[in-house]
Amino acid sequence: MKRPFTVCLMHPMDPRGRKLGGIETHVRLILAHHPADFRIIFVGVDEIGDLVPGQLQQVDYAGRQIDFLPVARIGSDAINLAGKSLLGSTTFRFATGALRHSLALRRALAGTGATADLQRFEFSLIAGLLGLKTVQMVHGEGRKDQKMDSLIRKLWFLHRFNETIALSRASAIFCVNATIIERLKVILPRAAKKAAVMSVSVETDRFVASAFADPQGPYRLVFAGRLDEFKDPPLMFKVVAALHARLNGALEFHYAGTTDPARYPEFAAIAAFTTRHGFLDAPALAALYHRCHAGILTSFFEGMPCYLLELLAAGRPFAAIRLPQYDPLIVAGISGTLVERNAAEAATVAALCAAFVDLRQAMQDGGLAPDAIHALVEPYSVTRQMGRLFERHRALQRPASRDARLVSDQGALSR
Repeated sequence: MKRPFTVCLMHPMDPRGRKLGGIETHVRLILAHHPADFRIIFVGVDEIGDLVPGQLQQVDYAGRQIDFLPVARIGSDAINLAGKSLLGSTTFRFATGALRHSLALRRALAGTGATADLQRFEFSLIAGLLGLKTVQMVHGEGRKDQKMDSLIRKLWFLHRFNETIALSRASAIFCVNATIIERLKVILPRAAKKAAVMSVSVETDRFVASAFADPQGPYRLVFAGRLDEFKDPPLMFKVVAALHARLNGALEFHYAGTTDPARYPEFAAIAAFTTRHGFLDAPALAALYHRCHAGILTSFFEGMPCYLLELLAAGRPFAAIRLPQYDPLIVAGISGTLVERNAAEAATVAALCAAFVDLRQAMQDGGLAPDAIHALVEPYSVTRQMGRLFERHRALQRPASRDARLVSDQGALSR
């Protein structure tokens, strides 16, 4: 069946693979929940090693058919590692592969009127060479002086160049939090006028609230995602160690992710009571969340963590270092506690430790309601947000009705 709309989704991952991260979760939700009137052409990489780069083929994803064009082969042993050099990075290998196989991509796009959906600034020029209008998602708000694993910090000038080009030529921009738009108003005012807030999404029908499992038993904390430097794993591990001591050992820590936590010396103090689950798909993550009691976030900066939305949707509270975008989600007395980062790390550890103790007591006393926690993330549900995303693509692919649709969407954003 020919579909009236086409989106070219570019991202260096394999839809069949195990690349981990908030952006990857967002991409998977696009693949799983795109509307029936859209064809998805996914330009990615072959992680498994069974496909021929440059050859378009149909693959099944979550019961949906997508067209997949791998443009490079990057194995599972490297796909989750931050690049140590520009030439060896996943982003560079993907970009050069896309250019190498641009003729195959042009053939796939011929006559479709497609628009491009981009998660990274680096790929805007590729979309431009293909003549595609772009919807640019901005996921991060890090600064040059902040901790991060990726090459962005070392090659900040190149990142800023790509950001300027991508946001200047984008037809529409979605930012995962309002802080990013405020930054754009300063550095790229024209781009800010095209921007709206739309965070990553959560499957609220998969991550559902459930009663706390054995609240009188061992306290089970969880973290899911990559343990990048900006997440401040050393602080996270120190908090877990302090809480374990305060609870006389009645604590378990569960980590779902592919990073080796032992890369941080502070992990040694909690290794004995940590369960490392590795990569977990969405159903397995939901099951893990239901076995746990609370989550922890200690990041220096974030966009909007998928893990935060998923765990709240599962009805579990957080104790976290405060970031402004958390304010509507981690609400005192309902879904957790936010702690300001103190210049004295020991004070921050003590404050987070005390917050977790208070959450445990509230849980045991029946003072936390999983359904009320879940309700806070309903505005972030995949059904609500994907509708907005794809309506913007429809508007761009229907020039005659573009203005009316953009006005309609801006009106929805202001409500």
